[in-house]
Amino acid sequence: MRATERPPADGGHPAEGAHRADGGPPADEAPPVGARVPTGEGTSVTGQDTVAEVVRQWRAVYPGLDTGPMEIIGRVNRCAALLQQAEDAPLGRAGLTRPEFDLLGALRRTGRELTPGELARETFSSGAAVTKRLKQLSAHGLVERRGDPRDRRVARVRLTDAGRDAVDRVMPAQLAYESAVLSGLDGPALGELASLLAELLGRLEGRLGAPRT
Repeated sequence: MRATERPPADGGHPAEGAHRADGGPPADEAPPVGARVPTGEGTSVTGQDTVAEVVRQWRAVYPGLDTGPMEIIGRVNRCAALLQQAEDAPLGRAGLTRPEFDLLGALRRTGRELTPGELARETFSSGAAVTKRLKQLSAHGLVERRGDPRDRRVARVRLTDAGRDAVDRVMPAQLAYESAVLSGLDGPALGELASLLAELLGRLEGRLGAPRT
């Protein structure tokens, strides 16, 4: 069966609106950030998105609480959840989840066979999650595993021809889709957003270590 002929392997998506109190996805879908929330009056709520309403509601309950972190982390989490749930995206139409595509992409961009442990490191995933995703991808003919001739205890994973074709077909379309999502932001705003997110990610990776999903 081709990748385009199967539903997402992770059992579907969360119900619409099923997000955390900070506007992000359910707690089991996003790594904890460990951020301390300071007290204070908070910053102004901008926009009319879901998180803005959540923040207004929390301020009514806790008037003295600084909700500034929620306005940032909540929006990052919410954006990530919506992008992963977007069934009109090329990944969704191909029947691939983002974590599955990340595995295929790691094999494609490195250009070599990888062990499950190496794939876990490349995709910031747990070993158990990689095993589950590889089983799904293997069942649909996109990857194959073989024993290492020097050590049969070690498995190596490589793309099949169908897996390579799937990546080469989906990658340009997915990037075009993501460019369209960001098209409302001008060049300087995109550059600033990328820099700020890179700084935040660097701080989180240094403080918490690479998340395992």
